[in-house]
This record gives sequence, C-alpha cells and structure tokens, in this order.
Amino acid sequence: MSESWVSYRADGKIGIITLNRPAKLNAINGAMKEQLVDAFGKAEADKDTSVVVLRAEGRSFCVGYDIDPPDRHTRRDDPLFWEPRLRACFDCTFAAWTISKPVVASVQGHVLGGGCELAMLADLTIAADNAQFGEPEVRFSHLGPLMIMPWIIGLKRARELLYMGDLIDAQTALQYGMINKVVPLAELEEKTMNYAKRMTLISPEALRSAKLSINRGAEMAGLRAAMESNVDMFIALYASKTEVGTQFDELVRDKDLKAALQWRAEQFRNMPL
Repeated sequence: MSESWVSYRADGKIGIITLNRPAKLNAINGAMKEQLVDAFGKAEADKDTSVVVLRAEGRSFCVGYDIDPPDRHTRRDDPLFWEPRLRACFDCTFAAWTISKPVVASVQGHVLGGGCELAMLADLTIAADNAQFGEPEVRFSHLGPLMIMPWIIGLKRARELLYMGDLIDAQTALQYGMINKVVPLAELEEKTMNYAKRMTLISPEALRSAKLSINRGAEMAGLRAAMESNVDMFIALYASKTEVGTQFDELVRDKDLKAALQWRAEQFRNMPL
C-alpha cells in the first residue's frame, strides 16, 4: 500500500487539504496524484464545508512533479509511456478548478512547476513572503503539462517566465496578478484561515454560483480546451530526445538529481540578463 502523503480534514466550514511529503519538498509522485484527486473528492462531498484550503507541510509548498521516478529512463522516448502519466498530472492539477467550492491555496517557500500550476488553478492564493514562483522545468526540456500561466498573468510575462525558467518572488507574483496576498511566513496559517473564514460568511450556494460563472466563462473562452491540448502537445515533448534533456538525464544517472539541477542552474548564473 502506498504511503499517505495527502490528507483531508474539516475545521468548521473549512475543508483542509494538506500535502505532507516535506522531506522531498512535497514533490508530487504517482501516489500523490491519486491522493490529491481523492482529497478534492472528499472536500467536494463534505456537506459541512463551503471553502477549501490547500496547504503543505514543511519549508516549501511544492517543487512540482517528481522528475526522478524509478522508471524515468526505462521508456523515455515512448509517447505511450508518458501519456497516462501526463493525463494523471492533468487530473491532479485541474481538480482545484473542477471542484464546486472555492479553493484557497496557502503557499510558502518553493512554488514550482506543477506546484505553481496548482497555486494558479486555485481560486485564490495567499503567499508567505519567502515564496518563490516559477516553472523551471523548461531548462531540462519539460513543460507543463498545464500551460495555465498565460491565462493568469498574460502572454508577455508568461512567455518570459516559461521560455527561460526564471523564478519570481512573492511581491512580483502579487504585482503580476498570480496571487492575491502576501503575508509574513510566521502568520501564513493564521492569515489563510482568517481569509477562508471570512468567505464562509457567504452562502455556499452563492459561492458555488460565483465560481461556476467565472469558470464557465473562462472555459467558453477556451481555457479547458487549451489545457487538454497542452497535454497532447507535451506528450511528444517528453518523449523527444533533446541535447539538453539527454545531458541532464545522463547526469542524473551518473551522479544524482541534485547534481543535474546544479549543472543547469550554473549555466544560467553565468548568463545574466
């Protein structure tokens, strides 16, 4: 049986989903994908709650999807290997959008890759002042699989972040419209719960209708279809052999993931804007 890395509990009218893999900075592995979907299902079914908080234990909210699973190299260039894995990523990340109750993401530390997408797909996001946001996986030839950032912060800013994999701090994310509020790290839990409790003063019916109206409008503009097509596009990318991707994988095999990440980061430190 898989270890439990995602939990759900209720605190009054607030459902709380917690990522609990702090030793790995809450990197989302295969089991966590299923557990997150299940937790959102429990939150949806809980008739006593009207708002959901998505949070994480440890110093970071989430560094994204686990990029070094045990079977990473076995069928690296096979699209049929990647398709179910990327579809599972879609189901996991899009669950916050799909649930009828508003979701408040409460984030700290690293908010990267799939973790950044989770935070953006939440209805509202409160960040600690130490949070860093970005999708750096482009630096080893991966992307997405949900290209939600352009819908949230606009094309120009999204292109800059997604093309180069740079990170931004919480204040910049607030300026870009990626998040709603920045608070001191020590006050993150308290401020998040106060924010959520304020929302529970609104009737659940009104909250549901408001979220449904906003989401349906975005979907009519093509958001969901775009997200679905992103997965189709990135299946081919993940299965392709790029020069950088091959070198990165070789470093992971010969040394470890940390060494590969440091190798790539050093190249960007030596090429300032």
